[in-house]
Amino acid sequence: MSFLGIDLGTSGLRALLVDADGRPIGASERHYSVSHPNPGWSEQDPADWINALEEAVAELRTTYPEFSGLNGIGVAGHMHGATLLDAAGDVLRPCILWNDARSYVQASRLDAMDQVRALSGNIVFPGFTAPKLEWVRENEPEIFSKVHKVLLPAAYLNYYLTGDFVADMSDSAGTSWLNVGKRDWSDHLLDVGHMRRDQMPRLVEGAEAAADLRPALRSGWGLSGKVIVAGGAGDNAAAACGMGALDGGQGFVSVGTSGVILAARDGYRPAPETAVHTFCHAVPGRWYQMGVMLSATDSLNWLARIVGKSPSELTAAMGDTLQGPGSVRFLPYLSGERTPHNDSEIQGSITGVFTDTSVEDLTRGVLEGVAFALRDCFDALTAQDAKMDQLIAIGGGTKSRYWLRLISTVLNVPLQLPKSGEFGAALGAARLGMSASTRAPMDSIITPPSICETIDPDPTLLETFGEAHRAFAAAYPAIKRIQ
Repeated sequence: MSFLGIDLGTSGLRALLVDADGRPIGASERHYSVSHPNPGWSEQDPADWINALEEAVAELRTTYPEFSGLNGIGVAGHMHGATLLDAAGDVLRPCILWNDARSYVQASRLDAMDQVRALSGNIVFPGFTAPKLEWVRENEPEIFSKVHKVLLPAAYLNYYLTGDFVADMSDSAGTSWLNVGKRDWSDHLLDVGHMRRDQMPRLVEGAEAAADLRPALRSGWGLSGKVIVAGGAGDNAAAACGMGALDGGQGFVSVGTSGVILAARDGYRPAPETAVHTFCHAVPGRWYQMGVMLSATDSLNWLARIVGKSPSELTAAMGDTLQGPGSVRFLPYLSGERTPHNDSEIQGSITGVFTDTSVEDLTRGVLEGVAFALRDCFDALTAQDAKMDQLIAIGGGTKSRYWLRLISTVLNVPLQLPKSGEFGAALGAARLGMSASTRAPMDSIITPPSICETIDPDPTLLETFGEAHRAFAAAYPAIKRIQ
């Protein structure tokens, strides 16, 4: 018996095969590109996701005999993307992704409408799905008139796997069409966004069975038995499942393309007057809150392109010993910002540059700027009484010990590093597939990982980094006035 977790990321797909005890058997990855046809736009061809999935599955089939005993599948995906299908189930246009900022005018208009924040539990961010459809309605009316279904990226993979239009609560909570407290589509939110309930997929909980794997895929993948496809999850909810973060006091910081601090909550406690996200969790009766900054490792990647070095070369040059705040101040708003500013138009900036400023100085400034933006997210969450005495650290940025020590000190929170290499969204998705297939108790499947190391804050630098963060926070209104 085996289970498959699929993590549909922004830059690539990861497929993880686990055994009946949830232990990793093997994984396969495929990568694809993002298109930016205009400034602030971010799109992807859903056909690339299908190709990546089929190639990853083919590798797993030929490499691991355990694949033939597949019983359940779970899909996690990057949230908010608008995949538009016509009545024949064909894709009408490239998917508009989560970090696309074109619909800021539409988002502002929806956000100001009566009951929108109260029902959705959130500000309407430009990256959310509802304003994207408003943009399509106003700018691509011929395409809008043909929209039969709107699917999030994970739901589109569910459609490919099952032939059914089905989505989970955690992913759907980021559309601005879901009543997040009641865990159902809101007719009012759909109406003000010029959408209909019949254009939405059927809703299921992420850990519940959504549908069976299509017979054609069972045959093509060499499977003979019934395979259950779970509701799945948005990427961060799936990552929380991979790390056992279901209850209040549990959470993580993700230093990936974007930066995320997530706190599981014991109940529904929306804060729609703030830029804190309040979403359904992937398991019934649970919610979570998170702060999101849009350019974390993206900021380091940007600097690496500018100076002609790899991100790992830049961070390696910093060594392991944490230094105090440098003179270079970097505001990491390369794609706008969500928490706490909800500002799609703000631009990044670098100040404090002198004739003797080195690449290492610039790297230090970029790493500090991202850490300070994460502190903004952390403060926004603690203002909502989220308890985060320690956080599990995940994401590509955690490969840098220097960056980990910096973030721990800026947040003044110990960071725990999981022992296993599998603990994120792909494992969480596999666990959801296991739950849907076996119906085993949640607490026996969704458990915390073993921790191999804890990075503690540097007590000698807490005060100086606290002062530097206050200066960073004060720079936002000043740079906003200039821009």
